[in-house]
Amino acid sequence: MTSPVSGRPTRDTSNKVLGGVCSGIARRIGLSPTAVRWAFVISCVLPGPQFIAYLVLWIVLPPDTRVR
Repeated sequence: MTSPVSGRPTRDTSNKVLGGVCSGIARRIGLSPTAVRWAFVISCVLPGPQFIAYLVLWIVLPPDTRVR
């Protein structure tokens, strides 16, 4: 676990697999990006709008602008 980041949520462009949404959420709440990705994949077995939510977050969340 890492410490959560405060401020506006963003997509993580340096640790992305598809759109950076899961890694951005993981950074925001202080979890491992791998854990959040697995939680998303497992949740896809359940009925619900997971893919739609991911696409909406991909569009709505801005990419991070941190200098590395």
